[in-house]
Amino acid sequence: MSSDTTLPGVAPVRATGGQIVRRGLALSPAIRDGLWLTLLLAVLSTVGGSVVPVVIQRTIDSGLGDGGTTSLSAIGPYLLGALVLVLLTAVVAYWMRVRLFVASERGLAELRVTAFRHVHDLSMLTQNAERRGALVSRVTSDVDQVSLFLQFTGITIVISIGQMLVATIIMAFYSWQLTLVVWACFLPLVMSLKFFAGRLSRAYDTVRRTVGEMLAVVAEPVVGASVVKAHAIEERTQQRVDDGIQRNLDANVRAQKLVAVTFASAGLAGGLANAGAIAAGVVIGVAGGLSMGTVIAFAFLVGLLVGPAQMATQVLTEAQNAIASWRRVIELLDTPADVVDPGPDGLALPDEVLGARFEGVGFAYPGGPEVLSDVDVVIEPRQRIAVVGETGSGKTTFAKLLTRLMDPTRGTVRLGDTDITQVAFDDLRRHVLMVPQEGFLFDATLRENLRYGRRDASDEVLLATVADLGLTDWFATLPRGLDTPVGQRGESLSAGERQLVALVRSALADPDFLVLDEATSAVDPQTELRATRALETLLDGRTSVTIAHRLTTAENADRVLVFDAGRLVEDGSHAALVEAGGVYARLHASWVAQASLGIAPVAD
Repeated sequence: MSSDTTLPGVAPVRATGGQIVRRGLALSPAIRDGLWLTLLLAVLSTVGGSVVPVVIQRTIDSGLGDGGTTSLSAIGPYLLGALVLVLLTAVVAYWMRVRLFVASERGLAELRVTAFRHVHDLSMLTQNAERRGALVSRVTSDVDQVSLFLQFTGITIVISIGQMLVATIIMAFYSWQLTLVVWACFLPLVMSLKFFAGRLSRAYDTVRRTVGEMLAVVAEPVVGASVVKAHAIEERTQQRVDDGIQRNLDANVRAQKLVAVTFASAGLAGGLANAGAIAAGVVIGVAGGLSMGTVIAFAFLVGLLVGPAQMATQVLTEAQNAIASWRRVIELLDTPADVVDPGPDGLALPDEVLGARFEGVGFAYPGGPEVLSDVDVVIEPRQRIAVVGETGSGKTTFAKLLTRLMDPTRGTVRLGDTDITQVAFDDLRRHVLMVPQEGFLFDATLRENLRYGRRDASDEVLLATVADLGLTDWFATLPRGLDTPVGQRGESLSAGERQLVALVRSALADPDFLVLDEATSAVDPQTELRATRALETLLDGRTSVTIAHRLTTAENADRVLVFDAGRLVEDGSHAALVEAGGVYARLHASWVAQASLGIAPVAD
């Protein structure tokens, strides 16, 4: 099981923060649309706050600073100008925020779609190597963190820099000496930020990783709630969840301690800058170099530096959090799609019932030995093939290669005369369909679940397909017919009923070639009879390969392929293989022995 640090098949993304941001923006082009105008508006939105100290300076130096009087006409233009500028700044800030929100949401929506699509482009092997919760977190919470950064923290960086720049220019206009004093107090903080940035980056890498792990350990017992209750393992399950939450808590606490240090450092720098500016201002002012209004204005201008400086520490925190999240999404997108869809350039299969051919096929999981070796076999059109073997013999791998859920590490799989890797996925799925051992149902109505087989099927077509499979009597027992809700993962239906829905859905898809992982779950005799009858109708006139867990399926097949230790060791009819006295005969003898003891016979 992956620890959620990296996905299989891709090296960790250890690029710098700047490289990650540039790559992230390249993956979300909508964010960059009109970005320079948005940044300009952000800078302009800082101007309004910067004119207040100027108005204060002009008011004090116009007479109030000497204890005298001043007239409204003397300071009126400054007050009116400041009011107009503040109002204009508010309008600019509103315009900037709207542009930013729209662009970032569009861009991140693109990123979510791209990431989710890429998850489905990964092979089952790669998906199974990663916790589902961790995969989901890369598409959801990690992108949410980037969204928060872009919409609030990221623009705060621009506003803060703009505010500090404007304040510095005004300070320098009043007194370059005091400006140097102020920045000398901030210089140690600025120099330390690079040190803290590296530590925060590592800390928030850990935070984002533990978020994925936490989602995984929370999701598993929710999905498997019935197993948790059945085996009375609530305490052990709760402990796993608690441990996952605690790891995330510890990671967040460590990160926030660093944040607290940087935030306190900014406050200390601001206090020193205020004290230094006032002290130096008094000394210079006594010598006649500065007016009282200028010194007081400086105190306000220092405030315009302190706020952004403290905010910069928070920005640094959120930036590292967002970069860690962006890194995880990019890492997902950089994971190679090891089963590549040829797309529009792919070949189309002929519209006829096809056979299949394995030519010297071998398969090995990354870093492991071959689990399937030297498979050479021809499946003729319209043949019914049963695949049998003990657990781990390679029969499921054989089926996955046939449906291209995985690609062989050597050799070629052909449908008809066409290399399966050259066929576009859309065309491949139209011709070849795998019916898994347990048909997955979505939390929707029966109608919607059936239409996954054929999206444009009318109610009349759905009902006709149910009738063609001989399932009308079962359908009549459903409380709301096609409007019956099946529940999450189909839990409102029995295991046998879910199998029936999967068969109807497969019939609606109308493939030429069916690959079935025969269900072994215990169902009532009536449902089993219905499923057997429906399956017989479904297979009629089609090529089929069935992973036979029950040897009765093998008895009724045209041919039986027997796998043992990753090799195809026998190929023939049921009767011939029993007479040959090999692996299949041993499996069959075990089946007969189980049947005599009243045990439901299975092949593995």
